Amino acid sequence: MKNGKRNGAGVSKRSLGRTSTADRRHQQEVDARFLWKQVEDVLVPRLRLPVIDHVVYLHLLRHSHLEGKRRLRFSILWLSRNMNLTMRPTRDAVRRLAAQGVLRLVERNSRAGHVVEVRLPDAVRGMRAAAVVRAREAARKVATSDIEKVDFLRTLELRRAIHARERGRCFYCLRRIAPRCLDHVVPRARVACNSYRNLVSACMECNAQKRERPAEEYLRWLFREHRLGAAELRGRFEALELLAAGKLRPALPSGGKRASREQPICHSERSRGTSLRPRKRQQAALLQRD
Repeated sequence: MKNGKRNGAGVSKRSLGRTSTADRRHQQEVDARFLWKQVEDVLVPRLRLPVIDHVVYLHLLRHSHLEGKRRLRFSILWLSRNMNLTMRPTRDAVRRLAAQGVLRLVERNSRAGHVVEVRLPDAVRGMRAAAVVRAREAARKVATSDIEKVDFLRTLELRRAIHARERGRCFYCLRRIAPRCLDHVVPRARVACNSYRNLVSACMECNAQKRERPAEEYLRWLFREHRLGAAELRGRFEALELLAAGKLRPALPSGGKRASREQPICHSERSRGTSLRPRKRQQAALLQRD
């Protein structure tokens, strides 16, 4: 039993030499260089492991995963002697590692030795949450790169994303709107673009009055008609600049690129070959052009 404890298993040397097929496969799968980087660059800084905890974890990792085993039987005496430490700080380090989820106690036995599951850095609870966050961030970056190619007149969900970006207000006159439609900032007659950079949520009055005028000219007309103040006019010009620079991005809905069976509202969408519901035809007839 003494020899078994010195080898960190609490069993005979003969049984220590046996390695199952699964353990040998696990040993081949562990990349020691990548594992070392995970421990030093991710796990230790994120969990703020003290030096003793750091050394104890590396030692247990060396005798478990790098030997092709997920679980390890050891005694505190064996562990403290191997690292030239006294038993009390060694025991405290093991307890702290277990409290942080780095070790999972499977069997507690002061005589035969404790059995613990030594977890790899990416299996620790805090590290798994960080990995999920990184995966979501990568997905968001992919969605951001694809948004430039999206036709926002294609489906109802994408059109709603533009309306949601304006938060229920007309982009031009800033009024709260109930019946609303999408307007092309640069008229379709000049640029056939249905990008989020060229579409805004507008009230039906502004959509009909703007026609094919440039957005800047129409905003100045609203100012002369006392429908916009000086500060509001400056704010609209700044919003146009942000829109053209791609900084007013709507949130892409999940599955937003799929075709929707619901029908569009504005005449600008009617010309795409979709039929309008009867109760919407009278409204769409007022909008001959953007």
